[in-house]
Amino acid sequence: MRGFHLSRAWHLALALLVAVAAGGCNNSPYPADAAQRNTLYYTFDERSPRYLDPTASYANPESAYTFQIYEPPYGYHYLKRPYTLVPKSAAEVAKPTYLDKDGKVLPADAPPELIAQSVYDVRIRPGVLYQPHPAFAKDDQGRSRYLQLSREQLGDRRSPFEFEHQGTRELVAEDFVYALKRHATTRIEAPVFAIFADYVIGMREYADRIKAEDVKLLAGLPEDARDKPFLDFRKFPLEGSSAPDKYTWRIRLKGKYPQWSYWMAMPFLAPIPWEADAFYAQEGMSENGLSLNQWPVGTGPYMMKEFVRDRRHVMVRNPNYRGEPYPCEGMPEDKPAGLLDDCGKPMPFIDTLYVTIEKEAVPRRDKFKQGFLDVPEIERPEYGVSFRADADDSDDIRRLYEERGFQFPLMTDISNWYLGFNMLDPVVGKGDTPEQQVRNRKLRQAIAIAVDWEEGYGRIFKHKGGVAAHGPIPPGLFGSREGQPGFHNPVTHVWRDGKAVRRPIEDARKLLAQAGYPEGRDAKTGKPLVLNYDFQRAITPEFKSENDWMVKQFAKLGIQLEIRATDFNQYQDKTLKGRHQIFWGGWLADYPDAENFLFLTYGPLARSKSQGDNYANYDNPEYDALYRQLQALEEGPRKQELIDRMVRMLQEDSPWCFGYFPWGGLAFQQWVHNGKPSIMIRDMAKYYRIDTALRTRKQAEWNQPVYWPLGLLFALAAWLVWVARRSFRARETATAKAAPVVTAAKGA
Repeated sequence: MRGFHLSRAWHLALALLVAVAAGGCNNSPYPADAAQRNTLYYTFDERSPRYLDPTASYANPESAYTFQIYEPPYGYHYLKRPYTLVPKSAAEVAKPTYLDKDGKVLPADAPPELIAQSVYDVRIRPGVLYQPHPAFAKDDQGRSRYLQLSREQLGDRRSPFEFEHQGTRELVAEDFVYALKRHATTRIEAPVFAIFADYVIGMREYADRIKAEDVKLLAGLPEDARDKPFLDFRKFPLEGSSAPDKYTWRIRLKGKYPQWSYWMAMPFLAPIPWEADAFYAQEGMSENGLSLNQWPVGTGPYMMKEFVRDRRHVMVRNPNYRGEPYPCEGMPEDKPAGLLDDCGKPMPFIDTLYVTIEKEAVPRRDKFKQGFLDVPEIERPEYGVSFRADADDSDDIRRLYEERGFQFPLMTDISNWYLGFNMLDPVVGKGDTPEQQVRNRKLRQAIAIAVDWEEGYGRIFKHKGGVAAHGPIPPGLFGSREGQPGFHNPVTHVWRDGKAVRRPIEDARKLLAQAGYPEGRDAKTGKPLVLNYDFQRAITPEFKSENDWMVKQFAKLGIQLEIRATDFNQYQDKTLKGRHQIFWGGWLADYPDAENFLFLTYGPLARSKSQGDNYANYDNPEYDALYRQLQALEEGPRKQELIDRMVRMLQEDSPWCFGYFPWGGLAFQQWVHNGKPSIMIRDMAKYYRIDTALRTRKQAEWNQPVYWPLGLLFALAAWLVWVARRSFRARETATAKAAPVVTAAKGA
């Protein structure tokens, strides 16, 4: 029996070694056949998106999903620059009709002051179908199967695809009418309602009516009730949004607002079927994680198939998508770059978008280098810059990147990063009295001088750096004077020897003393000035060095900066309640117009009062009046004059410490085709194409197993077995020699 056990142990050890060897041949984080699938693999960080409901969604990480699933009326041509609007769910880009106060049609070049209304008749593309979804499922009698579910009938379902029946229907103009009405909701965050209410005729009055109707619906329910009765916007007409026929959506705006066409290229005005709203309003849906925030319902090329919070999101090809031809026109450099090779072929090319969480940059970059990520993150514009910076610092790294054929296309795009001050805060904000307002402004100005963006994001953090900003408007947009001779921020810089030079730190210290904080201490109490920096990410090693640098900038003035880091969703809650003080902010342009940056400091869009995107809560009536004039102007001298005045106000008031305009660039594997970086174009996934055969070969080539450790382990195991066998035999021999000799007793 002992010999049998030893033999079995030997075979078991051998089997384990073989299993380890076989398993060790593949270090991929995905299933064995993942490389062969027509799937794009990339990552997200920290948390799952908070809002995928297009009425509420306005954050860059969320756009990686909403733009793949929803189809607004318009989009942007993928290859052309400057950016050109093209139809998506609409049949064409509509031109507005202008009416005077008597309802008479005006010419297209009529002065803005004569235009009482702008009327857009948007023709909707016939035959467009929604993705499969149980909200559309009907029985044999044509009745909805799942729009009157009880809690018991819903059961434990946590995905729309757990319902037996799925359905679809055609997109119609009423779906756009419903979507615009929905911005008057009181149930979810509606960040652009204030803008729409300024222009869509009757929108503000409509919101008052919806609020009153919602009060009736919620009467008798607990305030924290998760399930709320369906608020059916179809019952209440909105003067400025209607459907004269099945395929015509009519929008009526006050006055002239040229930027409206740009808004129609965003998910805010993507169609929403009333059935989806009704489906998710049923009892138990919210508790089961079933809502538009996790499970959108769109007509776009992809649909959400798997949503595992803070772990994994999987979007798959929408089987009802009509397909679009890949563009055949672009810029002169696009053809030699291979960006026209797929001319006319139906999109999307990729079947599945597989997105997993990766909380830190180092493992994400390593997985990209190993070939297990096709792109690091689909919506982030800094990875190309970061990888290029690595290559510039090391010949070995450059050689590796070239050997592996990584693609790092660069761009000059329209975005910015800045340090903001909450103007509601008693220390760094506007101030309650004229005297306090002057002191607080000087404090902000002192900080603006001290934070040396040229050093930090021009020389130190080159992997995500850019050009120091002197105002809010990036270069490349009409109205921006960035980079022009003589243009600078006079608060923080002086013009010397043909360039802007940052003021010396002594100037900042003088302002700080005038603000009441000589050498960083309160002149009245002698206590050190401590300010809070609300950072909207968890402090990973990636961000620690940047935050340490920021602390040092304040320390130059004797100010103590306390880092209050949160994840993105918690940061959103904090800013809505106005509990932030100094914050890190950035803006990726929604549309190519200076107004899209100047609205970030427009008073009626204050974050903590109106849920808008004015996170600084800046409120300046003169600035707001100029902004309203700006909105009606086409490009020209008058518009430039207003922009110059508004920028000068922001420089003087300093609600922002103007940061930098980042260099932009993406990172692609050599097997990913049609990658062209852009901040504006967010529905990029449908244009990408993958060579799965090349990916499979390269992953195997770059991740060849190292066998010698297994050989060493095998030899060690063999030696241990030999030692064990030898010891066993020695014991057996010793036992045999020591055994006593038993003899029979006399007389037995």
